[in-house]
Amino acid sequence: MYLRRTQRRRKDGSVVGYVQLAHNRRVGGVTRAEVLLNLGREDELDMEGLRRLARSITRYTDGEPPDVAEAAGEGLEVVSSRPFGGAFVLDALWRRLGVADAIAEALGVRRSQTDVERVLFALVANRALQPFSKLAAAEWASCDVHIAGVEAIDEDQAYRAMDVLAAADTEARVQEAVFFAVADLLNLEVDLLFFDYPANRLRRSALALAA
Repeated sequence: MYLRRTQRRRKDGSVVGYVQLAHNRRVGGVTRAEVLLNLGREDELDMEGLRRLARSITRYTDGEPPDVAEAAGEGLEVVSSRPFGGAFVLDALWRRLGVADAIAEALGVRRSQTDVERVLFALVANRALQPFSKLAAAEWASCDVHIAGVEAIDEDQAYRAMDVLAAADTEARVQEAVFFAVADLLNLEVDLLFFDYPANRLRRSALALAA
């Protein structure tokens, strides 16, 4: 892999250079340059950005940890950094299955100082990604991962959200909504169904969704 320079002559006779990230491939016995990334016109390149990239690659090949602050660029300061990929995918699945809507319907006009649906999602995401106790799950959701709509939660909010849903969803509408969202009754071959109805239904639902 290497930087490749090409040039093009314009109608006015001037020559413009372009820089590309490329590598060589052998096709039919002939070696050809394959462009991986066009970096742009030579006179408009971010040279300092290329130097930072080169230093980052060198540190990686030499076994040194990357400098996040340097990668941010001059004049910028890294305030915090949290992973969000896993929670993002689970959140999309959560909404696609209709869980968020089912919870909102179950809660109805009930008012709460806490966004119950978001807290419940944070608990389910924790069970799927990094299973902890309720106390540790609250700290995880507040400090260790980015979850849309969740700034910070505590253990009391987690238990309160579970209690609110347990009181509101006495007919297990949320579980029913999830079941019919994932079960194709025309194509699914089923001999026997087991339905668990424990006292703490929310916790069982969280485990089922996480699985």
